[in-house]
Amino acid sequence: MSTTTRLITADELEEMPHRDEHGNDCRLELIRGELITMSPTKPLHGIVCARLTTRLGNFVEEHNLGETFGAETGFIVEREPDSVLGADVAFVSRERLDAVENFDKFFSFAPDLAVEVLSPGNTKSEIDLKIAMYFAAGSRAIWVFNPKRRAASVYSSPSAFRVLTEQDTLDGGEVLPGFRLELSKLFAGLK
Repeated sequence: MSTTTRLITADELEEMPHRDEHGNDCRLELIRGELITMSPTKPLHGIVCARLTTRLGNFVEEHNLGETFGAETGFIVEREPDSVLGADVAFVSRERLDAVENFDKFFSFAPDLAVEVLSPGNTKSEIDLKIAMYFAAGSRAIWVFNPKRRAASVYSSPSAFRVLTEQDTLDGGEVLPGFRLELSKLFAGLK
């Protein structure tokens, strides 16, 4: 006997309460029609996400480049079956935002920049899949931060990336020209 699981759509996800099977609030992502429950993060992850959001947000606002978004923001990166991802931090350019008609719906595109901060439970295949999905849906850059190693992988395509350590400075490249982030300052004081 075979069991068929009904796939969920992005529209259905938008209407769902974001709660786990125990009724607790949680983040949900949709990967090719299947719901993925995101557990709360540990403090190290939260600190790095907050620092990145603050630094990116300040730069984007100061230069009127667009908007910076937090982890709860949904981006539809695939259709039929649907995939909806929420990067830990995301940037969308002013030009792309001007074309959005409804801010009460998930974005129907990937962010210009998607930022992921690794948690202990993340697998390489999971992150590789997200990177591939983001680029296929139109992302122009992806940054993956590893707080434990105090490093960042900066992707300009699914296969082209460079690894920066805390002695390096990350720059915004073509997506955020002029943005600079000293990784030593980002990771300063973290245990």
